[in-house]
Amino acid sequence: QVQLVESGGGSVQAGGSLRLSCAFSGRSFSDYGMGWFRAAPGKEREFVAAISWGGSRTNYADAVKGRFTISRDNRLNTVWLQMNSLKPEDTAVYYCGARRTSFVPSALDYWGQGTQVTVSS
Repeated sequence: QVQLVESGGGSVQAGGSLRLSCAFSGRSFSDYGMGWFRAAPGKEREFVAAISWGGSRTNYADAVKGRFTISRDNRLNTVWLQMNSLKPEDTAVYYCGARRTSFVPSALDYWGQGTQVTVSS
């Protein structure tokens, strides 16, 4: 069974940076595309970024393009989301997810518990 554990959330002022981490266990990490979604208060979960199993292909939501970077290390079974130039509208619970696919996943089957990111103006 795939298990995902996020870390790295917190509170930051607008313009600041945070780096989220997601530790993967239970299966072969290199068989899985990975992604990040977020859920703001009162809103549905939305796509943020995703990466293919080898790490060569990525995809980003327009709202974060140029500010966020997704990356992975298959030796460490970890995926990261580097978030720069944070805005108050980035405030949300961020969820790491996985899907067994060679492509950049557009949907995910396994989820972590989420980590809170709060950006103050």
